[in-house]
Amino acid sequence: MIAEGDEGNYPKDSLRLKMRQITNQAELINSFEMVDVDGKDLPEYSAGSHIDFYFHDGRIRQYSLCGDPGDRKRYLIAVLRDLRGTGGSIDLHERLHTQRNVFVGKPRNNFPVHKSAKHHLMIAGGIGVTPMLSMIYELQKTGDNFTLHYCTKSIEHTAFQSELADLVKKGRVVFHHDQGIPGDGLDIEALLKDHETGTHLYYCGPPGFMGAVEKFSSHWPEDTVHYEYFGAPAKPAQIKEGVEGASDGFQIKIASTGATYAVPESKTIIDVLTENGIKIEMSCNTGLCKTCACKYLEGDVDHRDVVLSKKEQEEYITPCVSRAKSGLLVLDL
Repeated sequence: MIAEGDEGNYPKDSLRLKMRQITNQAELINSFEMVDVDGKDLPEYSAGSHIDFYFHDGRIRQYSLCGDPGDRKRYLIAVLRDLRGTGGSIDLHERLHTQRNVFVGKPRNNFPVHKSAKHHLMIAGGIGVTPMLSMIYELQKTGDNFTLHYCTKSIEHTAFQSELADLVKKGRVVFHHDQGIPGDGLDIEALLKDHETGTHLYYCGPPGFMGAVEKFSSHWPEDTVHYEYFGAPAKPAQIKEGVEGASDGFQIKIASTGATYAVPESKTIIDVLTENGIKIEMSCNTGLCKTCACKYLEGDVDHRDVVLSKKEQEEYITPCVSRAKSGLLVLDL
């Protein structure tokens, strides 16, 4: 169900916006333009940011902002109608109409532009182009060097063609169409074979695409590779042979109180914390957004998120999906 009016249990700090325009951008892809109901400026955001979209029935979905970050009058998202998904995209495509009120969260950014880069190499798979569109707006304003390789099934599946037309002519944006056969599209291995000093890589797209780019960029310096998942990868099996505490669950200890709670195999850390009255802000519940990340002080973590860097994982855990390899985790709560 889509939000309408002021009904529904939405976060207190959510933004009530009006759906001003819905535009078909490509096959199965619509863009949705939202404005403040009173015409006020919207909270600012940086390139690569996303918003939470709140549904009336309690569902939350994350969508990248793909407009100009300098435009405070509107938020623009684009959504692929996914029949295999969990229903959010179908609701947006089939039940959302202009002039309707919707509720969204304030922008957050886990996929920013790294301004120290001399060249920004972006590779987008399908709807994964959306965060890179806002990056392009920002990079054009700052005069930074960039190239976007935009991979789709066909020209009919390629969104925002008119917005990108001039950049295509200049060679800054390159379309790659594989007609549904991945091997006939962009040669990712060849593109990423050599890393030039100062070049940063950004990529976003469907699971198979993400795996290919990860594989062929594995020799790049870690701090030059940046990515964002649109959906959680398949979760690993919770029972790990030979790993202490993995098969029978584990315990968490709250550092501030000393309280200890059991986390059975069937529940997440977030589940157990909530049951015991310990509230942590959360959003995606799939290890994609970093909202629930908290510090841990002791223990060996089985990290299952796709958003924390390796350095961040040395201090933080995403309790919505990650678990313990050791029998006890001490959380800095």
